[in-house]
Amino acid sequence: MSDLPLQCQNLKEQVESILQLLQQEPTLRSQDITPVRTSLIKAISPKFEIVFAGAFSAGKSMLINALLERELLYSAEGHATGTECKIEYAEVDKERVVLTFLSEAEIREQAVSLCQQLGFQTVTNINQAEVINLLRQGSEAIIQQEGGESKSERAKQAKALMLLLEGYMANRDRIYTVTNATYSMEQFNFSNLKEAAGYARRGSNSAVLKRIEYYCNHPLLQDGNVIIDTPGIDAPVEKDAQLTYAKIQHPDTSAVVCVLKPASAGDMTKEETELLELMRENGGVRDRVFYIFNRIDETWYNTELRQRLDNLISGQFGNSNKVYKTSGLLGFYGSQIKQTSPQDRFGLDSVFAESIKGLDGKEETPQFVYAFNNYCVNSGKLSSSKFRVSVNGFETPNQNYVRILGDWGNELIEKLIQDSGTEEFRTAITRYLTEEKRPQLFKNLADDLEDVCIKLKKHYQSVQRNLDSQPQEIESMKAQELQRLNQQLQQIGREFSEHITEEVNQIINNYCDAFEADFKQLQSRMIRRLDELLDTFSVAYAYRRATISHPRNATAPLIAILVEAFYYLANQLEDILIESSQQVVANYFQRLIDKIRKSEYYRQLYRLLDNDGGIEQEIRNLEKSVTQALVSAASVECDRFVRESPRFYDEGTFSIYQFRQTLSQTSQGYDAESIVEAEPAIRQLLKLDFEPKVSQTIRKSFRQTINQTLKTQLIPMANQQADEILQQYPQARAYLEKTLEQEAEEKIANNRRLLNSLEENISVYNLAASSINSCLQDMQLSDHLLPVIGNTDISITNDLLDTNGKFANNGFVNSDELAGKTAKV
Repeated sequence: MSDLPLQCQNLKEQVESILQLLQQEPTLRSQDITPVRTSLIKAISPKFEIVFAGAFSAGKSMLINALLERELLYSAEGHATGTECKIEYAEVDKERVVLTFLSEAEIREQAVSLCQQLGFQTVTNINQAEVINLLRQGSEAIIQQEGGESKSERAKQAKALMLLLEGYMANRDRIYTVTNATYSMEQFNFSNLKEAAGYARRGSNSAVLKRIEYYCNHPLLQDGNVIIDTPGIDAPVEKDAQLTYAKIQHPDTSAVVCVLKPASAGDMTKEETELLELMRENGGVRDRVFYIFNRIDETWYNTELRQRLDNLISGQFGNSNKVYKTSGLLGFYGSQIKQTSPQDRFGLDSVFAESIKGLDGKEETPQFVYAFNNYCVNSGKLSSSKFRVSVNGFETPNQNYVRILGDWGNELIEKLIQDSGTEEFRTAITRYLTEEKRPQLFKNLADDLEDVCIKLKKHYQSVQRNLDSQPQEIESMKAQELQRLNQQLQQIGREFSEHITEEVNQIINNYCDAFEADFKQLQSRMIRRLDELLDTFSVAYAYRRATISHPRNATAPLIAILVEAFYYLANQLEDILIESSQQVVANYFQRLIDKIRKSEYYRQLYRLLDNDGGIEQEIRNLEKSVTQALVSAASVECDRFVRESPRFYDEGTFSIYQFRQTLSQTSQGYDAESIVEAEPAIRQLLKLDFEPKVSQTIRKSFRQTINQTLKTQLIPMANQQADEILQQYPQARAYLEKTLEQEAEEKIANNRRLLNSLEENISVYNLAASSINSCLQDMQLSDHLLPVIGNTDISITNDLLDTNGKFANNGFVNSDELAGKTAKV
């Protein structure tokens, strides 16, 4: 856009200063300032990009040509190219074109994609003439089978492949292998924009161009307006379609002209619906969307199409004031033939000179001529009393065209252009770009910024009210703090109790990762120890123990061996369970103390008492109690291992089967050898009995014991300690009286600094807001001025100032953190 008005020169700095003030306040930092930054960029950007988007054959390029009243862009029936065209302003003597070609790698990629869609053999080398000839022949055959190059999707893909290959062959010397080559029009020896545009419009050339940049003279392009023409959103080459979608979402895009096809198709396509949804997601576009229903002339001859289009517009686009019906074909060529005369057959020998050349020497009929003749006879747009137009069957379409224009001339042409809707659209978009665009951009910025300003103003007012509620003298401040002491001690006790309860609940609900890791270690140690005991259990040693216990006997039964084993395993497992439990408890209480030390209530308690009120000592004492309780519980738990499992001797179980097999083996003799030989079977028997018992302990019963022990001991202790903290009011008062005066003096000095900071912030804010308001007023946007903080909004009474006008005996805070600190003094 052109230079900003003088009042808006520092707009970016002023907006940024307000946003910085917002970021200084902790509770306001969560405010989303993305819309403000986006609006700011749009308001001060030197360019305003208008993207034309739509399906192929929607008429985007023709509509742009009609707007600029000159044939710049390639326009053809069906898919044209994957080229992005950018049109910017230039003075008359500086018009030019910059052409950027696809690389050979990109052309090969597109060729491979099209060949796959057409069912051709994959292209490996597009430099071989025989390969290109075969592909061209195949494409021509498909077009002939489909009945024409625009009759089906497959035919359009075949035409696209032909153009791509022809363009590559014609421009091979200008195309690089992997990089994109860029040329000025002088390098092509073009003397003017018309020659360069003519080259770029040629279908085969356009097919191998990646980007075309036009710099031309037209009022519509002034003030930084840039027109972007994009490939169709349903382009045969997926990469081309993605180029359009990416441009729609790009932050540089400021407005979108959405060219839609329902006028000719009867309804919105899936791709068009997705396009509309995508536009709504770009905050840089907002409501700057023009909906163009092009090819409106097709509804003039089809009542059903016209009714469906009217219903679609009223149903889905009724809330938009930027809906237009156009015929880019009639509008553009209508504007072109205004400059013609009977001498050149109203453009047949000039504007349409290339398109009327037939292959067999016969004169072809341009698409516009067909549309023009149809308009004159069948559209119903011409008054029969004013225009008595006829199309004679004995004349060719071109002859009818020349005769009709010879009879009615510019009057008919003006009516044609008017009915095409392009003039209405040009007038509307010109008015928007020259009169409405800039004020709207600044209005959007003001609306987005207003929310930030209101929040800042309310915050400063809230800080002022907080200040007024504070004592204004040291003695008053001390008295207030002493009055709050009991409440503070009660609050600390409550927070301590809630903290302990929360910690216990985390253990009970398995939410404490560290504790879970410790308990899993306990489980692992128990399992490993049981395996070790079973693997190393000695039947011979158990047999000796049994016979020593009965000196009168020289043998021992299997049951005696099992009894010795049960006692041995149970006692060994008890040792490891006790040791592991002690480690779990020690780790848990250490973590608990660490968390307590880091808590805010602990810090406050030290501030009020100069100690922790006995919390740590009580926690350590409780640790001993919990440890002792769990040691006892572990002893009881493992003592039960001495008894066989209830189902050990149940009929039909594997354990009773194993027991009988072992008994049968040991009963073969009366000496120790028969027992020792059965050692593997006895170990298996013990494993069958102990594994379920140990599993039950470590996975169910003992965890519940730990949970219940912690809950029944920690929570009552926390409640009792909360009462103990409250009972230490006398000690807290005595200690606080020693420190309050110094704290009050420091707070007053700090508040003096905070007051100065607040005044500076308000001054910065008012300066920025006033500067922005001057800019808005210059844009005739007085209804959107930002709020300024006046003396009535933030008042500092004389009672708060000393004789030098400085802050005295009061506290003033300018942030939420500091406000909280003031309230605690």
